[in-house]
Amino acid sequence: MCASTGSAKPTVLIENERVKVTEWRFKQRGDHTGWHRHAYDYIVVPLFDGALEINLGNGETMEAAMQNGVPYFKEIGIEHDVINANNFECAFVEIELLEARR
Repeated sequence: MCASTGSAKPTVLIENERVKVTEWRFKQRGDHTGWHRHAYDYIVVPLFDGALEINLGNGETMEAAMQNGVPYFKEIGIEHDVINANNFECAFVEIELLEARR
């Protein structure tokens, strides 16, 4: 998923021909995934209440509110760097849907 290396730690939990499930752990404020483009549709399940800062490129950022256990879905092609905007460790589970759409 990542084109550049960030300071957040990815741990692949499941990977097969249909899905890839990765836990992303951010130890401290400012940890980030690294700039990347999503090659698949994906679902994110936050494991915390708080916020992530999303760097969209060209100096544009946004804050995304996260609620523990409440998933959200995004489509293929999203480009960004995800940054911990909290003063505490946080994590989310990312589920990439590796099969082509029908």
